[in-house]
Amino acid sequence: MRGIILTAGEGTRMRPLTLTRPKTMLPVGGKPLLQYNLEALRDAGVKDITLVVGYYQEVVEEYFQDGEKFGVKIEYVTQEERLGTAHAIATAGSSMNEEVIILNGDILVQSQVIKSLIEKYQRTNCDTILTLTEVDDPSSFGVVELQNDKITDIIEKPDPGKAPTNLINAGIYLFTPKIFEAIKKTSKSPRGEYEITDSIKIQIHGGEEVLGLTFQDRWIDIGRPWELLEINEHFLENIEPEIQGEIEEGATIHGPIILGKGSIVRAGSYIMGPVFIGENADIGPNSFIRKYSSIGNGVSVGNGVEIKNSIVMDNTNINHLSYVGDSVIGAHCNLAAGTNIANLRFDDGEVKLTVKKDRINSGRRKLGVIFADDVKTGINSSFNPGVMIGQGARVGSGAIIYRDIPSHTLVIPLQEHDVINRKTLDK
Repeated sequence: MRGIILTAGEGTRMRPLTLTRPKTMLPVGGKPLLQYNLEALRDAGVKDITLVVGYYQEVVEEYFQDGEKFGVKIEYVTQEERLGTAHAIATAGSSMNEEVIILNGDILVQSQVIKSLIEKYQRTNCDTILTLTEVDDPSSFGVVELQNDKITDIIEKPDPGKAPTNLINAGIYLFTPKIFEAIKKTSKSPRGEYEITDSIKIQIHGGEEVLGLTFQDRWIDIGRPWELLEINEHFLENIEPEIQGEIEEGATIHGPIILGKGSIVRAGSYIMGPVFIGENADIGPNSFIRKYSSIGNGVSVGNGVEIKNSIVMDNTNINHLSYVGDSVIGAHCNLAAGTNIANLRFDDGEVKLTVKKDRINSGRRKLGVIFADDVKTGINSSFNPGVMIGQGARVGSGAIIYRDIPSHTLVIPLQEHDVINRKTLDK
């Protein structure tokens, strides 16, 4: 059986983090999102994997290569035009004559779900199986109607309160080659894409057996930047300690941490696990790394820095006397000395952010900033909760940032000064 992971999309709701990478390559718990799905397939016994790539495909290919170091064999298929999930699946497998398991690359699932999917197919020999999960509000998803475990209909994004059930399509499928015949008959949806749920409905109405597999394990749908923090916590909370780097005498470690090769935790630093620190990172001296922080390869954390519940991507520098709380900081950033990121509103209200021009409530009382790659801040700059800073932006010394800053812009605070001749003061 072959696995196919769909990872061609841009992830526009995750901007500005996806200006330089696909959404599935954003890191949580020390790994790209895509790696968790690839390992779930592997651990379920599926080791021949096709990755459907497109947007910034070179980032995916450079990281995973042929899959050997991950214990799988990877083939790449490029989806030149992103015309929907059915189009992506057809691009990957229209010539296949075997059963396939399909995963949306931005949905994280445990390997046991995939094992259960395979076992159900072996018992039933049906045409298609959809994994289903129950949510409180199904209005943003594809909702299924069931008769026993047979799916009789799929309703896309029903109006609030109008869904027939709370069971939704979890974005994990097992298909026989019959799906490709249904895809050929699929028309474009109102948003101009070929939707795999429309193909499945063609199967249902054509009398093919489409079954549902309901699971209770945690299912994570990643849609917006701050949700990375929740997922990061999820993957760090059960880590096993692994120390490959150096911890100097005088450093204090409480709780489990992973410390990669070539990394050093300098004297006076205090780390409260669970914490992930990648390879060739330099922490301290006298830094405070609080739990659920994930620090990438080549990161430098200077003297007297505090980092709380944050993701810091590769090759970023956070210089002395800075504070980063509940934030996602991109790669190759430089936070100058005294950079302070606020993560709590004065009124203790939930932090709002702008996603695709809409103001969205994050549901989080504590949330700092989202920095894209290659952001540089000046000394003593400050950032209010919920601010997003675009790729390559520069923020001058002493600036107080209270709104989003676009990519490749320069912010210079204007100040008035009195320059007085000291000799006149002596008279």
